[in-house]
Amino acid sequence: MNGQDFVFILPLLIVTGTAIVLMAAITIRRNHAISLAITLLGLAAAFLSLWPASAGAPHQVTAILLIDRYALFFTGLILAGSMVVAVLCYGYLDRHDIDHDEMYLLLLIATLGAAVLASSTHFVSFFLGLELLSVPLYGMIAYLRRETESFEAGIKYLILAAAAAAFLLFGMALAYLELGTLAFGPIAAALARGGSPGLLLPAMALILTGIGFKLALVPFHMWTPDVYEGAPAPVTAFIATVSKGAMVALLMRYFYISGSGGIASMRTLFTIIAIASMAGGNLLALMQTNVKRLLAYSSIAHLGYILVAFEAGGAAAMSAVAFYLVAYFVTTLGAFGVVTVLSSPHQDAEQMEEYRGLFWHHPALACVFAAMLFSLAGMPLTAGFTAKFFVVAAGASSALWELILVLVVTSGIGVFYYLRVILALFQPETEPHHPVLSFSGAGVLLGLLSAALVWLGVYPAPLLNLIKDAVRF
Repeated sequence: MNGQDFVFILPLLIVTGTAIVLMAAITIRRNHAISLAITLLGLAAAFLSLWPASAGAPHQVTAILLIDRYALFFTGLILAGSMVVAVLCYGYLDRHDIDHDEMYLLLLIATLGAAVLASSTHFVSFFLGLELLSVPLYGMIAYLRRETESFEAGIKYLILAAAAAAFLLFGMALAYLELGTLAFGPIAAALARGGSPGLLLPAMALILTGIGFKLALVPFHMWTPDVYEGAPAPVTAFIATVSKGAMVALLMRYFYISGSGGIASMRTLFTIIAIASMAGGNLLALMQTNVKRLLAYSSIAHLGYILVAFEAGGAAAMSAVAFYLVAYFVTTLGAFGVVTVLSSPHQDAEQMEEYRGLFWHHPALACVFAAMLFSLAGMPLTAGFTAKFFVVAAGASSALWELILVLVVTSGIGVFYYLRVILALFQPETEPHHPVLSFSGAGVLLGLLSAALVWLGVYPAPLLNLIKDAVRF
Protein backbone atom coordinates (compact mmCIF):
# COMPACT_ATOMS: atom_id res chain seq x y z
CA MET A 1 0.00 0.00 0.00
CA ASN A 2 1.04 3.62 -0.58
CA GLY A 3 -0.07 7.04 0.61
CA GLN A 4 -2.71 7.33 -2.09
CA ASP A 5 -4.32 4.09 -0.94
CA PHE A 6 -4.84 5.58 2.51
CA VAL A 7 -6.80 8.48 1.03
CA PHE A 8 -9.25 6.07 -0.54
CA ILE A 9 -9.74 3.95 2.57
CA LEU A 10 -9.90 7.04 4.82
CA PRO A 11 -13.61 6.45 5.68
CA LEU A 12 -12.74 2.95 6.92
CA LEU A 13 -9.73 4.25 8.84
CA ILE A 14 -11.76 7.01 10.51
CA VAL A 15 -14.44 4.57 11.68
CA THR A 16 -11.71 2.26 13.01
CA GLY A 17 -9.97 5.16 14.75
CA THR A 18 -13.26 6.32 16.26
CA ALA A 19 -13.80 2.87 17.77
CA ILE A 20 -10.31 3.00 19.33
CA VAL A 21 -10.88 6.51 20.71
CA LEU A 22 -14.22 5.42 22.15
CA MET A 23 -12.63 2.40 23.85
CA ALA A 24 -10.05 4.69 25.44
CA ALA A 25 -12.75 7.15 26.54
CA ILE A 26 -14.76 4.36 28.16
CA THR A 27 -11.75 3.19 30.17
CA ILE A 28 -11.10 6.74 31.42
CA ARG A 29 -14.65 7.73 32.30
CA ARG A 30 -18.06 6.40 31.39
CA ASN A 31 -20.36 9.09 30.07
CA HIS A 32 -23.30 8.35 27.82
CA ALA A 33 -23.39 11.77 26.14
CA ILE A 34 -19.64 11.74 25.44
CA SER A 35 -19.86 8.26 23.92
CA LEU A 36 -22.66 9.39 21.61
CA ALA A 37 -20.74 12.55 20.66
CA ILE A 38 -17.57 10.59 19.80
CA THR A 39 -19.61 8.14 17.72
CA LEU A 40 -21.47 10.84 15.78
CA LEU A 41 -18.33 12.92 15.20
CA GLY A 42 -16.46 9.88 13.91
CA LEU A 43 -19.26 8.80 11.60
CA ALA A 44 -19.73 12.36 10.32
CA ALA A 45 -15.98 12.71 9.68
CA ALA A 46 -15.99 9.40 7.80
CA PHE A 47 -18.95 10.61 5.73
CA LEU A 48 -17.14 13.85 4.83
CA SER A 49 -14.00 11.93 3.88
CA LEU A 50 -15.93 10.28 1.04
CA TRP A 51 -15.49 13.44 -1.08
CA PRO A 52 -11.65 13.33 -1.34
CA ALA A 53 -11.88 9.66 -2.26
CA SER A 54 -14.52 10.27 -4.95
CA ALA A 55 -12.23 12.67 -6.85
CA GLY A 56 -9.86 9.87 -7.92
CA ALA A 57 -12.21 6.89 -7.93
CA PRO A 58 -12.09 4.13 -9.02
CA HIS A 59 -8.99 2.93 -7.21
CA GLN A 60 -7.98 -0.64 -6.37
CA VAL A 61 -6.60 -0.92 -2.83
CA THR A 62 -4.64 -4.18 -2.78
CA ALA A 63 -6.41 -7.12 -4.37
CA ILE A 64 -9.39 -7.17 -2.03
CA LEU A 65 -10.97 -3.68 -2.04
CA LEU A 66 -12.18 -1.56 -4.93
CA ILE A 67 -12.98 2.03 -3.95
CA ASP A 68 -15.18 3.32 -6.76
CA ARG A 69 -18.24 5.56 -6.81
CA TYR A 70 -20.42 2.51 -6.27
CA ALA A 71 -18.60 1.65 -3.03
CA LEU A 72 -18.57 5.29 -1.91
CA PHE A 73 -22.31 5.71 -2.52
CA PHE A 74 -23.24 2.68 -0.43
CA THR A 75 -20.65 3.53 2.21
CA GLY A 76 -22.28 6.95 2.53
CA LEU A 77 -25.70 5.34 2.89
CA ILE A 78 -24.35 2.95 5.54
CA LEU A 79 -22.72 5.78 7.51
CA ALA A 80 -25.87 7.91 7.37
CA GLY A 81 -28.01 4.99 8.56
CA SER A 82 -25.60 4.30 11.43
CA MET A 83 -25.75 7.94 12.55
CA VAL A 84 -29.54 7.72 12.73
CA VAL A 85 -29.34 4.49 14.76
CA ALA A 86 -26.80 6.07 17.14
CA VAL A 87 -29.17 8.96 17.87
CA LEU A 88 -32.06 6.55 18.44
CA CYS A 89 -29.90 4.49 20.80
CA TYR A 90 -29.27 7.48 23.07
CA GLY A 91 -32.82 8.07 24.25
CA TYR A 92 -33.61 4.34 24.24
CA LEU A 93 -30.63 3.27 26.36
CA ASP A 94 -31.07 6.24 28.72
CA ARG A 95 -34.32 4.66 29.85
CA HIS A 96 -32.59 1.36 30.76
CA ASP A 97 -30.48 0.68 33.82
CA ILE A 98 -27.49 -0.79 31.95
CA ASP A 99 -24.05 0.30 30.76
CA HIS A 100 -24.66 2.39 27.65
CA ASP A 101 -21.25 2.97 26.13
CA GLU A 102 -20.45 -0.46 24.68
CA MET A 103 -23.47 -0.25 22.36
CA TYR A 104 -21.80 2.55 20.41
CA LEU A 105 -18.55 0.60 20.21
CA LEU A 106 -20.37 -2.41 18.76
CA LEU A 107 -22.25 -0.10 16.39
CA LEU A 108 -18.99 1.37 15.03
CA ILE A 109 -17.42 -2.04 14.44
CA ALA A 110 -20.55 -3.33 12.70
CA THR A 111 -20.61 -0.19 10.53
CA LEU A 112 -16.99 -0.81 9.57
CA GLY A 113 -17.88 -4.35 8.48
CA ALA A 114 -20.80 -3.10 6.42
CA ALA A 115 -18.57 -0.53 4.66
CA VAL A 116 -15.98 -3.22 3.87
CA LEU A 117 -18.71 -5.32 2.24
CA ALA A 118 -19.68 -2.42 -0.02
CA SER A 119 -16.08 -2.18 -1.32
CA SER A 120 -15.40 -5.90 -1.56
CA THR A 121 -14.28 -7.57 -4.81
CA HIS A 122 -12.65 -10.58 -3.21
CA PHE A 123 -13.84 -13.44 -1.03
CA VAL A 124 -11.31 -12.53 1.69
CA SER A 125 -12.73 -9.02 2.14
CA PHE A 126 -16.23 -10.47 1.71
CA PHE A 127 -15.78 -12.81 4.65
CA LEU A 128 -13.85 -10.34 6.82
CA GLY A 129 -16.50 -7.66 6.27
CA LEU A 130 -19.29 -10.13 6.96
CA GLU A 131 -17.77 -11.23 10.26
CA LEU A 132 -16.97 -7.64 11.28
CA LEU A 133 -20.67 -6.94 10.74
CA SER A 134 -22.05 -10.14 12.28
CA VAL A 135 -20.03 -10.56 15.49
CA PRO A 136 -20.95 -7.14 16.97
CA LEU A 137 -24.58 -7.83 16.08
CA TYR A 138 -24.62 -10.82 18.46
CA GLY A 139 -23.86 -8.45 21.33
CA MET A 140 -26.14 -5.68 20.05
CA ILE A 141 -29.13 -8.01 19.78
CA ALA A 142 -28.57 -9.47 23.28
CA TYR A 143 -27.57 -6.10 24.79
CA LEU A 144 -30.52 -6.07 27.20
CA ARG A 145 -29.11 -9.24 28.72
CA ARG A 146 -31.47 -9.22 31.71
CA GLU A 147 -34.44 -9.55 29.37
CA THR A 148 -35.09 -13.11 28.27
CA GLU A 149 -36.33 -12.24 24.77
CA SER A 150 -33.26 -10.15 23.94
CA PHE A 151 -30.82 -12.78 25.19
CA GLU A 152 -32.71 -15.54 23.36
CA ALA A 153 -32.71 -13.53 20.12
CA GLY A 154 -28.94 -13.01 20.41
CA ILE A 155 -28.29 -16.73 20.90
CA LYS A 156 -30.59 -17.64 18.01
CA TYR A 157 -28.88 -15.18 15.66
CA LEU A 158 -25.45 -16.44 16.78
CA ILE A 159 -26.27 -20.07 15.97
CA LEU A 160 -27.94 -19.40 12.63
CA ALA A 161 -25.33 -16.84 11.53
CA ALA A 162 -22.58 -19.36 12.31
CA ALA A 163 -24.39 -21.93 10.15
CA ALA A 164 -24.72 -19.40 7.31
CA ALA A 165 -21.01 -18.56 7.59
CA ALA A 166 -20.21 -22.25 7.26
CA PHE A 167 -22.18 -22.41 4.00
CA LEU A 168 -20.33 -19.33 2.74
CA LEU A 169 -16.91 -20.71 3.63
CA PHE A 170 -17.65 -24.05 1.98
CA GLY A 171 -18.83 -22.25 -1.18
CA MET A 172 -15.71 -20.08 -1.22
CA ALA A 173 -13.52 -23.16 -0.76
CA LEU A 174 -15.17 -24.88 -3.75
CA ALA A 175 -14.70 -21.75 -5.88
CA TYR A 176 -11.02 -21.61 -4.90
CA LEU A 177 -10.58 -25.31 -5.65
CA GLU A 178 -12.03 -24.78 -9.14
CA LEU A 179 -10.30 -21.46 -10.00
CA GLY A 180 -7.23 -21.22 -7.80
CA THR A 181 -8.14 -17.66 -6.80
CA LEU A 182 -10.54 -15.92 -4.41
CA ALA A 183 -11.22 -12.86 -6.59
CA PHE A 184 -14.70 -12.35 -8.11
CA GLY A 185 -13.47 -11.54 -11.65
CA PRO A 186 -12.00 -14.95 -12.62
CA ILE A 187 -15.40 -16.55 -12.10
CA ALA A 188 -16.76 -14.57 -15.08
CA ALA A 189 -13.76 -15.58 -17.19
CA ALA A 190 -14.28 -19.25 -16.33
CA LEU A 191 -17.97 -19.07 -17.21
CA ALA A 192 -17.22 -17.23 -20.47
CA ARG A 193 -14.91 -20.04 -21.60
CA GLY A 194 -17.91 -22.36 -21.68
CA GLY A 195 -17.80 -26.06 -20.98
CA SER A 196 -18.68 -27.62 -17.65
CA PRO A 197 -18.72 -25.15 -14.75
CA GLY A 198 -17.42 -27.94 -12.51
CA LEU A 199 -17.60 -26.92 -8.88
CA LEU A 200 -18.72 -23.35 -9.61
CA LEU A 201 -22.44 -24.09 -9.58
CA PRO A 202 -22.46 -25.77 -6.15
CA ALA A 203 -20.10 -23.03 -4.92
CA MET A 204 -22.49 -20.29 -6.05
CA ALA A 205 -25.47 -22.13 -4.55
CA LEU A 206 -23.73 -22.32 -1.16
CA ILE A 207 -22.69 -18.66 -1.32
CA LEU A 208 -26.24 -17.67 -2.22
CA THR A 209 -27.46 -19.61 0.83
CA GLY A 210 -25.23 -17.54 3.11
CA ILE A 211 -26.27 -14.27 1.47
CA GLY A 212 -29.93 -15.33 1.57
CA PHE A 213 -29.69 -15.79 5.34
CA LYS A 214 -28.29 -12.29 5.86
CA LEU A 215 -31.00 -10.78 3.65
CA ALA A 216 -33.72 -12.93 5.28
CA LEU A 217 -35.00 -14.15 1.92
CA VAL A 218 -37.42 -17.08 1.84
CA PRO A 219 -36.59 -19.90 2.69
CA PHE A 220 -33.75 -18.51 4.85
CA HIS A 221 -36.01 -16.14 6.78
CA MET A 222 -37.08 -18.09 9.86
CA TRP A 223 -34.81 -16.15 12.25
CA THR A 224 -36.17 -12.76 11.26
CA PRO A 225 -39.39 -12.27 13.31
CA ASP A 226 -37.89 -13.64 16.54
CA VAL A 227 -34.71 -11.55 16.26
CA TYR A 228 -36.63 -8.40 15.27
CA GLU A 229 -38.95 -8.89 18.25
CA GLY A 230 -36.25 -9.70 20.81
CA ALA A 231 -33.61 -7.15 19.81
CA PRO A 232 -33.71 -3.58 21.19
CA ALA A 233 -35.70 -1.38 18.80
CA PRO A 234 -32.72 0.70 17.51
CA VAL A 235 -30.75 -2.51 16.90
CA THR A 236 -33.67 -3.91 14.93
CA ALA A 237 -33.55 -0.75 12.81
CA PHE A 238 -29.82 -1.34 12.20
CA ILE A 239 -30.36 -4.97 11.16
CA ALA A 240 -33.24 -4.04 8.85
CA THR A 241 -31.33 -1.24 7.10
CA VAL A 242 -27.54 -1.08 7.41
CA SER A 243 -26.94 -4.83 7.65
CA LYS A 244 -29.23 -5.69 4.75
CA GLY A 245 -28.17 -2.68 2.67
CA ALA A 246 -24.52 -3.76 2.87
CA MET A 247 -25.43 -7.27 1.75
CA VAL A 248 -27.47 -5.98 -1.20
CA ALA A 249 -24.49 -3.84 -2.27
CA LEU A 250 -22.24 -6.89 -2.07
CA LEU A 251 -24.75 -9.12 -3.87
CA MET A 252 -24.99 -6.74 -6.84
CA ARG A 253 -21.24 -6.37 -7.17
CA TYR A 254 -20.58 -10.09 -6.77
CA PHE A 255 -23.16 -11.27 -9.28
CA TYR A 256 -22.39 -8.63 -11.90
CA ILE A 257 -18.59 -9.00 -11.69
CA SER A 258 -18.66 -12.80 -11.50
CA GLY A 259 -21.22 -13.14 -14.29
CA SER A 260 -23.23 -15.52 -12.09
CA GLY A 261 -26.45 -13.70 -12.93
CA GLY A 262 -26.15 -14.85 -16.54
CA ILE A 263 -26.46 -18.55 -15.67
CA ALA A 264 -29.97 -19.82 -16.47
CA SER A 265 -30.20 -22.02 -13.38
CA MET A 266 -29.18 -19.13 -11.11
CA ARG A 267 -31.76 -16.82 -12.71
CA THR A 268 -34.43 -19.47 -12.15
CA LEU A 269 -33.35 -19.79 -8.53
CA PHE A 270 -33.54 -16.02 -8.04
CA THR A 271 -37.01 -15.95 -9.60
CA ILE A 272 -38.25 -18.62 -7.19
CA ILE A 273 -36.69 -16.87 -4.19
CA ALA A 274 -38.12 -13.48 -5.24
CA ILE A 275 -41.66 -14.87 -5.66
CA ALA A 276 -41.45 -16.82 -2.40
CA SER A 277 -40.17 -13.76 -0.50
CA MET A 278 -42.82 -11.40 -1.86
CA ALA A 279 -45.66 -13.86 -1.23
CA GLY A 280 -44.37 -15.33 2.02
CA GLY A 281 -43.44 -12.02 3.62
CA ASN A 282 -46.81 -10.38 2.92
CA LEU A 283 -48.95 -13.40 3.76
CA LEU A 284 -47.15 -14.04 7.05
CA ALA A 285 -47.56 -10.38 8.04
CA LEU A 286 -51.32 -10.38 7.47
CA MET A 287 -52.48 -11.51 10.91
CA GLN A 288 -49.64 -10.13 13.04
CA THR A 289 -50.60 -8.07 16.07
CA ASN A 290 -46.97 -7.49 17.07
CA VAL A 291 -45.69 -4.43 15.20
CA LYS A 292 -42.04 -5.50 15.26
CA ARG A 293 -42.90 -8.93 13.85
CA LEU A 294 -45.15 -7.29 11.26
CA LEU A 295 -42.26 -5.08 10.14
CA ALA A 296 -39.99 -8.14 10.11
CA TYR A 297 -42.21 -9.99 7.63
CA SER A 298 -42.65 -6.75 5.70
CA SER A 299 -38.86 -6.48 5.31
CA ILE A 300 -38.79 -9.98 3.77
CA ALA A 301 -41.30 -8.84 1.15
CA HIS A 302 -39.34 -5.66 0.40
CA LEU A 303 -36.16 -7.63 -0.24
CA GLY A 304 -38.22 -9.71 -2.66
CA TYR A 305 -39.22 -6.51 -4.49
CA ILE A 306 -35.54 -5.54 -4.72
CA LEU A 307 -34.77 -8.92 -6.31
CA VAL A 308 -37.20 -8.11 -9.15
CA ALA A 309 -35.03 -5.19 -10.25
CA PHE A 310 -31.85 -7.09 -9.45
CA GLU A 311 -32.83 -9.90 -11.80
CA ALA A 312 -33.71 -7.46 -14.58
CA GLY A 313 -30.05 -6.48 -14.90
CA GLY A 314 -28.57 -3.46 -16.63
CA ALA A 315 -27.89 0.11 -15.56
CA ALA A 316 -31.58 1.00 -15.05
CA ALA A 317 -32.08 -2.01 -12.79
CA MET A 318 -29.04 -1.15 -10.67
CA SER A 319 -30.31 2.41 -10.28
CA ALA A 320 -33.73 1.07 -9.27
CA VAL A 321 -32.16 -1.16 -6.60
CA ALA A 322 -30.08 1.72 -5.21
CA PHE A 323 -33.05 4.11 -5.12
CA TYR A 324 -35.24 1.45 -3.49
CA LEU A 325 -32.60 0.92 -0.82
CA VAL A 326 -32.46 4.65 -0.02
CA ALA A 327 -36.26 4.81 0.24
CA TYR A 328 -36.28 1.64 2.34
CA PHE A 329 -33.64 3.10 4.69
CA VAL A 330 -35.67 6.29 5.21
CA THR A 331 -39.00 4.56 5.83
CA THR A 332 -37.70 1.70 7.97
CA LEU A 333 -35.53 3.93 10.14
CA GLY A 334 -38.52 6.25 10.57
CA ALA A 335 -40.87 3.40 11.49
CA PHE A 336 -38.49 1.89 14.03
CA GLY A 337 -37.70 5.39 15.26
CA VAL A 338 -41.34 5.74 16.35
CA VAL A 339 -41.21 2.30 17.99
CA THR A 340 -38.04 3.39 19.82
CA VAL A 341 -39.56 6.63 21.09
CA LEU A 342 -42.67 4.87 22.40
CA SER A 343 -40.76 2.05 24.09
CA SER A 344 -40.65 1.99 27.89
CA PRO A 345 -37.81 0.83 30.18
CA HIS A 346 -39.72 -2.42 30.71
CA GLN A 347 -40.76 -3.38 27.17
CA ASP A 348 -40.58 -2.18 23.59
CA ALA A 349 -43.79 -0.74 22.11
CA GLU A 350 -44.52 -3.76 19.96
CA GLN A 351 -48.18 -4.69 20.48
CA MET A 352 -50.67 -3.03 18.13
CA GLU A 353 -52.90 -2.17 21.10
CA GLU A 354 -50.17 0.16 22.37
CA TYR A 355 -50.59 2.29 19.23
CA ARG A 356 -54.37 2.59 19.49
CA GLY A 357 -55.37 6.25 19.81
CA LEU A 358 -51.81 7.52 19.57
CA PHE A 359 -52.98 10.44 17.40
CA TRP A 360 -55.06 11.90 20.23
CA HIS A 361 -52.05 12.11 22.57
CA HIS A 362 -49.07 12.56 20.22
CA PRO A 363 -50.45 13.67 16.83
CA ALA A 364 -47.06 14.48 15.29
CA LEU A 365 -45.68 11.06 16.20
CA ALA A 366 -48.78 9.31 14.85
CA CYS A 367 -48.58 11.23 11.58
CA VAL A 368 -44.90 10.35 11.16
CA PHE A 369 -45.63 6.65 11.73
CA ALA A 370 -48.58 6.75 9.34
CA ALA A 371 -46.42 8.40 6.67
CA MET A 372 -43.75 5.70 7.05
CA LEU A 373 -46.35 2.94 6.77
CA PHE A 374 -47.93 4.60 3.71
CA SER A 375 -44.47 4.66 2.12
CA LEU A 376 -43.86 0.99 2.92
CA ALA A 377 -47.23 0.27 1.31
CA GLY A 378 -46.15 2.18 -1.81
CA MET A 379 -48.69 5.00 -1.68
CA PRO A 380 -48.26 7.99 -4.07
CA LEU A 381 -46.28 11.09 -3.02
CA THR A 382 -44.02 8.96 -0.82
CA ALA A 383 -40.54 7.56 -1.45
CA GLY A 384 -41.96 4.02 -1.39
CA PHE A 385 -44.24 4.69 -4.36
CA THR A 386 -41.42 6.14 -6.47
CA ALA A 387 -39.12 3.27 -5.53
CA LYS A 388 -41.68 0.65 -6.52
CA PHE A 389 -42.35 2.47 -9.78
CA PHE A 390 -38.66 2.22 -10.71
CA VAL A 391 -38.56 -1.46 -9.76
CA VAL A 392 -41.60 -2.20 -11.93
CA ALA A 393 -40.10 -0.19 -14.81
CA ALA A 394 -36.83 -2.17 -14.52
CA GLY A 395 -38.73 -5.45 -14.51
CA ALA A 396 -40.83 -4.41 -17.51
CA SER A 397 -37.72 -3.46 -19.47
CA SER A 398 -36.59 -7.10 -19.19
CA ALA A 399 -40.10 -8.55 -19.67
CA LEU A 400 -40.22 -10.09 -16.18
CA TRP A 401 -44.01 -10.08 -16.32
CA GLU A 402 -44.57 -12.97 -13.88
CA LEU A 403 -42.46 -11.21 -11.22
CA ILE A 404 -44.23 -7.89 -11.83
CA LEU A 405 -47.62 -9.60 -11.46
CA VAL A 406 -46.58 -11.15 -8.14
CA LEU A 407 -45.19 -7.77 -6.99
CA VAL A 408 -48.46 -5.97 -7.77
CA VAL A 409 -50.68 -8.63 -6.14
CA THR A 410 -48.56 -8.97 -3.00
CA SER A 411 -48.22 -5.19 -2.67
CA GLY A 412 -52.03 -5.07 -2.61
CA ILE A 413 -52.01 -7.64 0.19
CA GLY A 414 -49.45 -5.54 2.04
CA VAL A 415 -51.72 -2.49 2.01
CA PHE A 416 -54.17 -4.38 4.24
CA TYR A 417 -51.86 -4.96 7.20
CA TYR A 418 -50.28 -1.51 6.97
CA LEU A 419 -53.77 0.03 7.07
CA ARG A 420 -54.61 -2.02 10.17
CA VAL A 421 -51.84 -0.24 12.06
CA ILE A 422 -52.70 3.17 10.58
CA LEU A 423 -56.37 2.81 11.56
CA ALA A 424 -55.33 1.86 15.09
CA LEU A 425 -53.35 5.12 15.35
CA PHE A 426 -56.47 7.22 14.76
CA GLN A 427 -59.04 5.14 16.65
CA PRO A 428 -60.27 6.35 20.06
CA GLU A 429 -58.52 4.37 22.81
CA THR A 430 -60.57 2.43 25.35
CA GLU A 431 -58.31 3.38 28.27
CA PRO A 432 -55.36 5.80 28.47
CA HIS A 433 -51.99 4.08 28.16
CA HIS A 434 -49.74 6.55 26.37
CA PRO A 435 -46.98 8.06 28.52
CA VAL A 436 -45.79 11.64 28.43
CA LEU A 437 -42.82 11.58 26.05
CA SER A 438 -39.62 13.57 25.86
CA PHE A 439 -37.91 12.98 22.55
CA SER A 440 -36.27 16.22 21.41
CA GLY A 441 -33.29 14.61 19.57
CA ALA A 442 -35.30 11.74 18.16
CA GLY A 443 -38.14 14.15 17.32
CA VAL A 444 -35.88 16.29 15.12
CA LEU A 445 -34.56 13.12 13.48
CA LEU A 446 -38.06 11.82 12.75
CA GLY A 447 -38.97 15.20 11.27
CA LEU A 448 -35.96 15.07 8.93
CA LEU A 449 -36.80 11.50 7.88
CA SER A 450 -40.40 12.54 7.16
CA ALA A 451 -39.18 15.44 5.03
CA ALA A 452 -36.86 13.09 3.13
CA LEU A 453 -39.76 10.68 2.64
CA VAL A 454 -41.87 13.32 0.90
CA TRP A 455 -38.94 14.86 -1.00
CA LEU A 456 -37.96 11.51 -2.51
CA GLY A 457 -41.58 10.88 -3.45
CA VAL A 458 -42.20 14.27 -5.05
CA TYR A 459 -38.80 15.28 -6.44
CA PRO A 460 -36.50 12.23 -6.83
CA ALA A 461 -34.44 13.66 -9.73
CA PRO A 462 -31.36 14.87 -7.74
CA LEU A 463 -30.93 11.51 -6.02
CA LEU A 464 -31.52 9.64 -9.28
CA ASN A 465 -28.82 11.67 -11.03
CA LEU A 466 -26.40 10.91 -8.21
CA ILE A 467 -27.26 7.21 -8.36
CA LYS A 468 -26.89 6.99 -12.14
CA ASP A 469 -23.43 8.52 -11.87
CA ALA A 470 -22.36 6.29 -8.97
CA VAL A 471 -24.03 2.90 -9.35
CA ARG A 472 -22.28 1.40 -12.32
CA PHE A 473 -19.38 -0.98 -12.94
